[in-house]
Formats: sequence, C-alpha cells, structure tokens
Amino acid sequence: MDCNHLFIASLNSGSNGNCYYVGNHEEAILVDAGISCRETEKRMLRLGLSMQKVKAIFISHEHTDHIKGLCTLSAKYNLPVYINQGTLAGCRFNLRADLIRDLQNDQHIQIGRLLVNSFLKLHDASDPCSFVVTCGETKVGVFTDIGAACAQLTHHFKQCHAAFLETNYDDELLQKSAYPYFLKKRISGGKGHLSNQQALDLFTAHKPSFMTHLLLSHLSKDNNCPELVSKLFTEHANGTEIIVASRYEETQVYTIFEPVAAHSF
Repeated sequence: MDCNHLFIASLNSGSNGNCYYVGNHEEAILVDAGISCRETEKRMLRLGLSMQKVKAIFISHEHTDHIKGLCTLSAKYNLPVYINQGTLAGCRFNLRADLIRDLQNDQHIQIGRLLVNSFLKLHDASDPCSFVVTCGETKVGVFTDIGAACAQLTHHFKQCHAAFLETNYDDELLQKSAYPYFLKKRISGGKGHLSNQQALDLFTAHKPSFMTHLLLSHLSKDNNCPELVSKLFTEHANGTEIIVASRYEETQVYTIFEPVAAHSF
C-alpha cells in the first residue's frame, strides 16, 4: 500500500459537535469526539470506514462540542485518548485512566505509520491545540476553533496538502445577529473563532501550490452561510478543491497524497 496516501472526512463540524477522521490504508485517528458513539459509528459505516482501523483519539480542547462522545467511544473500542493536562482538567467526566495518554505541545506521536504533531492555538480554552497528521510526505492539518491565525498556524498551513480550516462566521452577519454584545466580542475577539475573511486571508497569502483540498469547517448556524463561504473561497481556489464541512452530516472521504510535481514551500 502507498504510505503517502491519507484518507480524510469530517463526520460532523459545528457547535453541535466536531469529529474528524484522518487515516491511511492500515490505521486512522479521530480528532475530537463531539458526536455520540452511535452517530460516529453510523456515519463511518455509511462512508465505508472501519472503526477497527481507528487506533487513537486526539482531543483539541475541552469544550462540549469536541468531547461529548469521548467516554463511550474510547471505552467501547479501547482507544487511547491523547489529551493534555489542561484539557483533561477542564473535562467534567472521568475517562478510563488506562486509556489516557499525556499530550504535550509540539509533540510528535507515532500511530503506526501516522505521525501526529500538536501545537498551541489561540482559543478560549485551558490549553487548546491544533494538529498536523503526516503519512510519508503527505500532511493534513486540523485547524478549527481558532481566534486568530498565529505564526505557528501559518507555518503549518504552508506545509499541508489538505486542511480542515475554520470559517466560523461572516463579519456582517455576526454584527447584524441577535447575539448579545459580549458573545459577539467573544467570537471575534482573537481567542474565539476565525471569520471567513480571516481564513481567506490565510488561504490566499499562504496556500501552498500543492494543496489539493480545503474543508471549510465549524460554520456558525446563525452567522454564516455555506453557499456564501463556498463562493468566497472558490473564487480564490486556484486549483484547490473547496468543500464545506456540514454541521448535519458527514462529508465524503477524500484521498490526499503528495502530487508528483509538488514543489517545496
């Protein structure tokens, strides 16, 4: 089997639950477990993905929409959970102690032929982190729940052949929404969420020539529109396939690999 191929899918993406699948032919990981165990199983089955290939769950932060299915899923399949101490302390449940694996920022963890790198992100949680998953030379980033595009995010984004990138809100829709002022401030204040325009600025300025897929993720139900953000990014795609990850259903499975003609960044 080609060790440079990665298969990715969003099982759900939004404030109602987040779960992302990244794997190769032999093994896979889930990033976050914010939907129920049953729903995770159903969606993977529809996609033809096997839970038996999932070898670990990586948790980005402790907010409910990223962890609410974690205990049941990890216990049922005896899946180790990579989670840092700050995030673990913020969880309001007890994971099985034998399944907990300590996660450090800027740590590289080997899961079979997958290499998972975690790094600090800007979000209003205890110790939030983003992830880059590598197989051979192919890299996929999971960059959601981010308040601003920091230097580390930019560095890693420039290396990815595909990425899940947060496009949480449209500026105008947020300002016109019925949300109270404090919530609008929390969302747009630098440690909340990434706007369409902020994400687009990152994409247009730092997208590598070899990025084949971009999955727009964690869209707000009230302050964004899938058609709006899809059109915005498609106009600047330059050969990258743009996909909107739904808050209601799974995406299809996308095959990611390093193109033969990939250039260095």
